[in-house]
Amino acid sequence: MASDTFQRIGNRDFTRSTVAFAWRSIDLIRRTPTRNFVILVKGNAVGGTWSDNRYPGCACDAWRGLYSFSFEQRPDWTRKYPGQEELLVMAPHNDIPQDEYLTGVAENYGLYRYIRFSSTVKEARWDGHYLQWKVKVAVVGAKESEYQDEYELTTDFLVSAVGQLNEPSYPNIPGLESFSGEMMHSARWDWRYDFQDKRIGVIGNGATAVQVIPELAKTASNLTVYQRTPNWIIARNDRTVSALHKFLLSYIPPVQWCKRALLMQLTECFHDAAMNRDSKLGQKILCWAQSNMKSQFTDKPELWEVLTPGYPIGCKRLLATDDYFPALNAEHVDLETRQIRQVTSTGIQTEDGAQRDFDLIVLATGFCSVEFLHHVRIYGANGCSLESIWKEGVTAYCGVTVESPPNFGMLYGPNTNLGYTSVILMIEAQSRCLSTLVGAVIQAKQKGQKLALQPRSDVVREYDDRIQERLARIKFADLGCRSWYKADDGRITNNWPGMALEYQKEMSQVRWTDYHVQGSGQAALQKRKPTYIGCPWAMPP
Repeated sequence: MASDTFQRIGNRDFTRSTVAFAWRSIDLIRRTPTRNFVILVKGNAVGGTWSDNRYPGCACDAWRGLYSFSFEQRPDWTRKYPGQEELLVMAPHNDIPQDEYLTGVAENYGLYRYIRFSSTVKEARWDGHYLQWKVKVAVVGAKESEYQDEYELTTDFLVSAVGQLNEPSYPNIPGLESFSGEMMHSARWDWRYDFQDKRIGVIGNGATAVQVIPELAKTASNLTVYQRTPNWIIARNDRTVSALHKFLLSYIPPVQWCKRALLMQLTECFHDAAMNRDSKLGQKILCWAQSNMKSQFTDKPELWEVLTPGYPIGCKRLLATDDYFPALNAEHVDLETRQIRQVTSTGIQTEDGAQRDFDLIVLATGFCSVEFLHHVRIYGANGCSLESIWKEGVTAYCGVTVESPPNFGMLYGPNTNLGYTSVILMIEAQSRCLSTLVGAVIQAKQKGQKLALQPRSDVVREYDDRIQERLARIKFADLGCRSWYKADDGRITNNWPGMALEYQKEMSQVRWTDYHVQGSGQAALQKRKPTYIGCPWAMPP
């Protein structure tokens, strides 16, 4: 998930998700001499997905030890799976107030001086003569736009950290706009609304829904969950972290390093279960999930079938929750599996004409996941747009660089999502690669030269063919499985087929021969050997 952020480097620079842009910018500071960059953030605060998503029960679904920066491990997380507030505002550093994390990291590394809030990128166009980007920025804040509503920046390198999950997806249901009660998307939560004793309908039963439904059920007079397809669910076994655990992690750093390495190895063991159709561990997890569900509804066997997916475990994100099934089991909570026909002015009508009236409808319907950068117009070499480049399918070399736009990079781009562990493991590897590319451009500029880098078309095609061939053999490609990982034509645009460690190893060096080089500084790179940049996976930097 990500918020709107772009990063611009050289003359300046821009990004779009706090986890991604924080790592990218910090890595830029640590690995290159440049300090001449700008971070353009559409929102008005640091936090990205953890600032945008503030619905009740919002929490991380990856282990806390992996869902944090390798260079800024926090020893005193309060829970196994931290909540939104803790991820946004708790810090790992002794010299940062103990009520900050992402905001504290941004402060500790001095990122605020580079950030321009309430700024959204409308268009970026490559200038082939000057080998620079021209970026049109709209000022979206009410106060800020009083003085200037739009301006243009130039930059030598452009980075998108928009990510894959930043634009809320609204369901295509007839009559949605006609509802006269309160309606809100889970990613646009309105805490001003009084939820006490309300009749609530929730559309969706995915990762967000299983977090928000138990919280809403605590105060609602009646709650109805509209389920399109069931999901595989396992127990999260969340718990508080003991004082002894915090002490060991805080005062004996090797314990923390070793724990992170162990967590990395444990999650990699789940890769086979998530990907391989014949995995014995996958079958065991399936049995555990079925047993867990049935034990929650011992007196309601009629729910067993409707809560059991008809697709293999792993082809969608496996959901982990401790309180979703207990919430469904409550007397005032109903599970509705009939297809929705329409939304009326007072409620929701199903295909058989039955209607339920609500005070509030919650849209837990996720995000636009396959439309990468669809709201930003980007034109690369010879005015070629990203839209035209991707008309046959979204792809990028290692999920980071695209064949036409020179000096352009992406964080959490196509085919870099993971279905079984923390995506930060991928973002850190991507950032090291981009910092190396940026460093080459900066070095050329310091010598009075110009440099433009873009992956060769044949390299991009070979890489994509190899990835898609692997994806076709694993569970993501199951024809009976509908997920946000796929485009309408069945192409898997979002996920990486291998282990996170495998991706980090693949990204551990920059092979300059994979890039088409232009500009007066090209001679220095044409015969340059690969640059080894290492793997950021477990040990301290």
